[in-house]
This record gives sequence, C-alpha cells and structure tokens, in this order.
Amino acid sequence: MTKNLVFPHTGNDKGAIAVNSQAALPPWIVLDPLFQGWLLEDIGRGDRTTSAIYIDGVPPGKAEWIVKEPGALAGLPFARRVFSLLDLAVEFTPTIAEGEYCQPGQVVAQITGPVNALLTGERVALNLVMRLSGIATLTRKYVEKIADLPVQLVDTRKTTPGLRLLEKYATQVGGARNHRMGLDDAVMIKDNHIVAAGGIGAAIARVRSQIPYPLTIEVETETLQDVEEALEHGADIIMLDNMSVEQMREAVPLIRQHNDRISIEASGNITLETIRLVGETGVDYISTSAPITRSPWLDLSMKIRG
Repeated sequence: MTKNLVFPHTGNDKGAIAVNSQAALPPWIVLDPLFQGWLLEDIGRGDRTTSAIYIDGVPPGKAEWIVKEPGALAGLPFARRVFSLLDLAVEFTPTIAEGEYCQPGQVVAQITGPVNALLTGERVALNLVMRLSGIATLTRKYVEKIADLPVQLVDTRKTTPGLRLLEKYATQVGGARNHRMGLDDAVMIKDNHIVAAGGIGAAIARVRSQIPYPLTIEVETETLQDVEEALEHGADIIMLDNMSVEQMREAVPLIRQHNDRISIEASGNITLETIRLVGETGVDYISTSAPITRSPWLDLSMKIRG
C-alpha cells in the first residue's frame, strides 16, 4: 500500500528526505507564509530567553529529537523548513523515513547549527510534527483495518483552520487518500443543499447547468429512496451517509446494477470498531474525519547535546 518516495531539493533545502508513503508534499511557495506566520506568533518581538543567554555571541549547537511514545512520524520535511527559515546554517537530518513507525526513546532527527536558531525554532517545529504524527498514527490504524479489502480510506474537510494542507498531508502519510481539498475541487450536494433546492433531482439539475465540464457531482443520500433519486438524475458519486450496515448492503448492489461506474462512498460515524464491516459492504471509499479530529498529538522532545 505504500512506496518509497523522495522529496527533492527545493529552494534552500539541503538534500532530500526519503518518505515511506504516497504523500504529496505541498510546494514551499504555498507553505512558507504559514511557517513564517507561526514563527512570528511565537517569537513576537524576540526570543528574550535565548538572546539574553547568548548576548556575547552564538555558539554552534547540536540537538536530537526523541520520540516518547509509539507512532508514525509525519512532518519532518516541514520541521527542516522551519529551522531553515530561521537560519540557513541549520542542518536538520532525520534518522528515519517519513511515515516510519517509531518506538519510545528512538532518536528520529539530529540537528546542528547556531544554537539560538535551534532554541527559537524548537516549539513551532515540534508542534507541527507532533500534531501531524498523531494524525498519521491514527490514520494508519484505520487503514490497517481494511488493508485487505478493495476500499480506500479518505479524509474530509473537517480540518483545523490554517492547517488543512498539512493535516491532509498527514492522512496521506498514514495511508489514506485525500477527499476534496476545498469547495472548488468538486461538487458535493449535501442535505442542506437538497433542502434549499427542493430535492435531489432539482439540486443536481441546477448544479449541472452551472459547473465546468470536468467537475463531478457527488450526492449525499440517507435512504434507499434518496439513492434511487440520485441514480435517476445521473449522480457521478453517491455517498451513503449515516446508513446502517444493513442499509448499505442493500444500497451497494442497487447502485452497481444501475451503473457500475458510479463510485460509492460511505460516511458518518465510522469508528475503528465499525470500519471493517462498512468496508465489507462493497463500497469504494470510506470517509471519516476521525484521524484528524480525534487524534492525540504524538509526544516528542528536543534535547540539546554538548
């Protein structure tokens, strides 16, 4: 399910980081303003502690990142970028591949460079990696439950404002695929759209008359009657939302018999305990926000070494 990728040298990066996932690294031109904003939020008018300690000059420093609990690491390329934005002399060298599962006490990165840059960038870099690693770890648990089934786990738009690109990257590191990144990616006709338009058929007709040709139309359905109406009006993707497993077992063959090219997505209250049963109904995709909204941070620490 995974493959080894290498994120290439970009801009001021030194070398490359091997990645054991199918994750796509967003371009730095998009991410740098985010990183700079988070650094400015933390630094404010200056790192008073570090600047006071090193008032007579800044020596070179060495540090290690250590994992304090088991989990899959995600975000190492972002950590390296954060430190490089503070000082190009910082060398951030992972000792593991992105996405690799780690154990408590394991050293996952070694850092060298001006010690003030190491101390000033520590919290922002660690926060990012701990947050993203927690997502990758929980995503991996969900993916492992259905690894032998012909179904794929996908994420949702329930993300932390400002962190969507990175959180969705982390679900990829964990083995999931991204659902639409934003409202402009694809059409998803949800329950409130259906009510506002006056029904599934009316909503599909209005949308189809307005959207550009390449966009697909996904319709959220809650009953078999909804499914039949979505089929009648030519939906490209049908979401079985909050249906019971028994309802899904009826809906999937109904859709397949009508048009076997329609993609079927299951969503709503998907848990580690239920995802296997949902996958066995024959749906193509299972979407859940849980890996992002319910994942705890993975605990890491940075230790300066003499």
